[in-house]
Amino acid sequence: MRHSAQVPDTHVAWKLCDTHSVIVATRAYLKRRGTPLTPNDLAMHDCLVYPRAQASSIWSFQRKGGRKSSAGPYTLAVSGLFAANNSEVLRDAAFDDLGIALLPDFTAQAAVQAGRLVVLLPEWRPVSAFADQLYVVRPYAPHVPRAVALFIGYLRETFAGGFPL
Repeated sequence: MRHSAQVPDTHVAWKLCDTHSVIVATRAYLKRRGTPLTPNDLAMHDCLVYPRAQASSIWSFQRKGGRKSSAGPYTLAVSGLFAANNSEVLRDAAFDDLGIALLPDFTAQAAVQAGRLVVLLPEWRPVSAFADQLYVVRPYAPHVPRAVALFIGYLRETFAGGFPL
């Protein structure tokens, strides 16, 4: 599977579902540091950063329900004491009350449903943090083994509903 905006031209891909990014933290962290009510409040928190390019500590948000054309994303710089280039590591750091994490929904789903993490800023949608689609990808081949075709069908059915929080 690949979480990506694009797949290589040399491969065959099927979109499994749309994905979304979420802002999460533990109740213990929020009790200790307070709950951010707006994206601007994140500047006063320890944020768990996924380092990519120079703008890795820049988080962008779009107000839910707002038209993208009428207002651009709200962007701010965040900081914290921990960074990792793996969303599961950031989720685990959030479990340890180290800060607020920006995660893909598939990384946060089980923890949110179990009550281990709380989704923050419900009126805002993080944008441009992670890709918005999950694909199943295989190299091009003129013949696809039946087991591979069946497995792809299983994945498409399993992930069709996305990752509801």
